[in-house]
Formats: sequence, structure tokens, C-alpha cells
Amino acid sequence: MVPTGEIKISLDEKSIRDHIEKELNKQIHQQLILVDINKLSEVTCMSDRYLEEEILHDPRVRMHEIRKVRKRWWIAQPTFKAIVDIVSEW
Repeated sequence: MVPTGEIKISLDEKSIRDHIEKELNKQIHQQLILVDINKLSEVTCMSDRYLEEEILHDPRVRMHEIRKVRKRWWIAQPTFKAIVDIVSEW
């Protein structure tokens, strides 16, 4: 006689959803070329005002800024790296 067993698998739906969202965000951010302050705010979870006061005036970020009339963009990947460098110093 072959022994029988029972396997139970429980999945945490929230953890799975968070993991999928995190992986999707990674893929999306790798495709970005330029970001505006709204996207920077979304990506960093920092308010526009906080970014203006603490991050965007730093020379490491400012060097990647592009202006056209009243609009400002930043080159995505070097700006993300500069922000990581800045917050690593805190």
C-alpha cells in the first residue's frame, strides 16, 4: 500500500501583490528616460516640497536637470543614483 499524504499551501495575497508591484516598478523605472518632479515624488515617496528643499538643489542632482520654458525634467537613471547617494549620507 502506498502511503498518502496531504499538502496544504497557504498564500499571502498581499505579499504576492506587493512583490509583483515591486518587480513591475523596477521594470518601469529601467525604461524611464526623463522624470519630472511628480514622478520623482512618486518614486521616492517624498513630497514635492521636500524634494525641492532637500534634494533638487544638490549639485549632484542639478547637473542632470533639463529646463524648457517653465518645465523641468531630470535624466532618470543618474538622478536616481544621485538621490540614493544623498540619502545614504543622512
